[in-house]
Amino acid sequence: MSLDVEEGSVTVLIGPSGSGKTTLLRCLNGLEVPQAGVVSVHGVTVDFAQRPSRAEIVALRSQSGMVFQSHHLFPHRTALENVTEGPIYVQRRPAAQAREEGLALLRQVGLEAKADAYPSQLSGGQQQRVGIARALVLQPTLLLFDEPTSALDPETVGDVLLVMRDLARQGWTMVVVTHEIRFAEQVADHVAFLDGGVIVEEGRPHRVLTDPQEPRTRQVLRRVLDPLALGGHDPGTNAPG
Repeated sequence: MSLDVEEGSVTVLIGPSGSGKTTLLRCLNGLEVPQAGVVSVHGVTVDFAQRPSRAEIVALRSQSGMVFQSHHLFPHRTALENVTEGPIYVQRRPAAQAREEGLALLRQVGLEAKADAYPSQLSGGQQQRVGIARALVLQPTLLLFDEPTSALDPETVGDVLLVMRDLARQGWTMVVVTHEIRFAEQVADHVAFLDGGVIVEEGRPHRVLTDPQEPRTRQVLRRVLDPLALGGHDPGTNAPG
């Protein structure tokens, strides 16, 4: 597969479970090492067919910040400490600077008052917002989101999506794996539908999501991704499916 992500844009990857969305996302920062292919992010290029070195993988990974399905916060660290861990111990920033930047980012995601709370004292949505702040503090070129709302209860999904929408408006470059079709419609600049390890269809959100050209795209949007379409309406047609 081949995918171009424009700087300052939001690209959303959709598709059924097992279609390759998360694998593609993890290849973009070297968490998965493909057997072949080239990944280039902001001038850092890795050709995986040439068996890249550890240093090359680290250089690629330094360009992105990852937000996972599960929050993966350190349970023995406060929210602020979780955010500042990377800048202090990996990027070697002064602790005072990291703390100031961490507080600013917690304020941005609406959690400044929870800076001293431990993960067990936070809701799932709050923990995910700490995870977003942790990704932002590394000042990455690219933000990667792997189904960030899939493990959340419905009441907290909206809080996380609002933070992501605000990041998009600020011009962050984002690649998002999600089943949130309404988010893709409203926020994405580009949507790619994956199935069976290939990109079946891609383009502007309105076209892919409301007028898909491929039968498989229509089928999955109708039966899997959009619960509002379970009644049988086929996206892209005016007749019942």
